[in-house]
Amino acid sequence: MHSLNDPQLLREIIMDHYEHPRNRGLVDDDSYLKINMNSQTCIDNLDIQVKFDGDKIEDVRYDGEACAICTSSTSIMSELVKGKTKQEAQKIIDNYMNMIYEKDYDPEILEEAIAFQNTYKQANRIKCATLGWNGLVALMKESEE
Repeated sequence: MHSLNDPQLLREIIMDHYEHPRNRGLVDDDSYLKINMNSQTCIDNLDIQVKFDGDKIEDVRYDGEACAICTSSTSIMSELVKGKTKQEAQKIIDNYMNMIYEKDYDPEILEEAIAFQNTYKQANRIKCATLGWNGLVALMKESEE
C-alpha cells in the first residue's frame, strides 16, 4: 500500500502516468461512445471513448492535449474502471470525488488515484483532476439512455 503521507511518492505516481499514459489513443470504432471534455481554465481538451459490454466497462480510451494533472488522473481512472461494472465504477468515482472535495472516502478503492488526495489545496487544479472522470460519468449516463 502506498504511504499516503509521502508527497514524493504521490508526485512520482502522477509523473509516471503523465510520461507513460495508459490507454491513450483513440480507436476508430463505432461501438465506443465518445465525448469531448475541455476546460476554460487550462489547456485540457480531451476526447474520451468508452466501450460498454452491457453493464461492463470493456475499454476506456482518451487523447488530446492536457496538463500533467489531467493526463495522469485520466490515465489512472482508465485503469481503475476497465473491466468493472458501471456500479463498481460509480463507487470508485464517488470515492474519488469525495476525496477531491474533502469528504469521507475509502483510500483502498482508489489505488493510485490516491495521488490526487491533496488536489483540494489547489482549487484551480480540481477541474484538471476531474475532467476525465466527469467525461466517464457523462458517457455512463449516455449508455443508459
